[in-house]
Amino acid sequence: MERFDSSPETALKWHRAGKGAALATVVETWGSAPRRVGAQLVIAGDGRIEGSVSGGCVEGAVIVEALEAIEEGEARLLEFGVSDDDAFSVGLACGGTIRVLVEPVGTVLPEPMLAELVAARAQREPLAYEVNVETGHRALRRAAYAERLRMDRSGFEEDGQTFVAIHNPPLRLIVVGAVHIAQALVPMARIAGYDPAIVDPRDAFASDARFPGETILADWPDEAVSKLGLDARTALVLLTHDPKLDDPALQAALSANVFYIGALGSKRTHAKRVDRMTQAGFSDDQISRIHGPVGLDIGAASPSEIAVAILAQMTAVLRGKA
Repeated sequence: MERFDSSPETALKWHRAGKGAALATVVETWGSAPRRVGAQLVIAGDGRIEGSVSGGCVEGAVIVEALEAIEEGEARLLEFGVSDDDAFSVGLACGGTIRVLVEPVGTVLPEPMLAELVAARAQREPLAYEVNVETGHRALRRAAYAERLRMDRSGFEEDGQTFVAIHNPPLRLIVVGAVHIAQALVPMARIAGYDPAIVDPRDAFASDARFPGETILADWPDEAVSKLGLDARTALVLLTHDPKLDDPALQAALSANVFYIGALGSKRTHAKRVDRMTQAGFSDDQISRIHGPVGLDIGAASPSEIAVAILAQMTAVLRGKA
């Protein structure tokens, strides 16, 4: 499963330690390539590596090229064909072709630019890194590539020269209500790449025994979401059935830019929720962002099935399919 890629952070650390470093980024793929566009491998001058650009198929060749690029202080744009046999060895049905951009830190990718990128990532600020592979022009873009940021999709622009690497913060799920459905939803969401947090001021529900190893906030929901922060990479799911707990968090989310809001309850319950939000001064457009009853209509009955329906709907909204 995809996890938050720490390659930029590692590259900066290795460069500042005097070891030398290069970032290798998948910029284009054809066929059944092992890694998605934007995947990164960081290579140190002493040969250490972290990350992956091909699941093992071409890493050896990329490392050799990267070490040479570090010595020469020049970028390299590499192209590899992944054979069917090699693809099969990493669990793919067929091979493909990938292009990899290798950028030594300092000589090609400026250290201040990389440090700015790392700082933005630490603050959960979405950024686009733009590089023209023909001219070598590089820049960080904040107020650009909105669709790419929303879809989390790196790639070349139509000119075929400008590559845009999307650096989004990790996906986050805030669940209000440490109920049975949450016990199924939280581990499912973690498998899907989310960083979950559970909010519930009721000690009997929000316990380490019920959610071992997870982030639990026993604060009032509006205080908890304020601490956690709400942004475009955050999904909020309300599961308590209690307006006193759900509504404060819901109002905070409606005023923020979260990508998904889901609320448990019947159509009748949701109609009452809509009335309360209208009385609270929210517009029809804001209220229409609430998915209630929560989850895709798959006939879910058990808590685990409902969790599947919720995660499926979150995914559909995130990927622009709902």
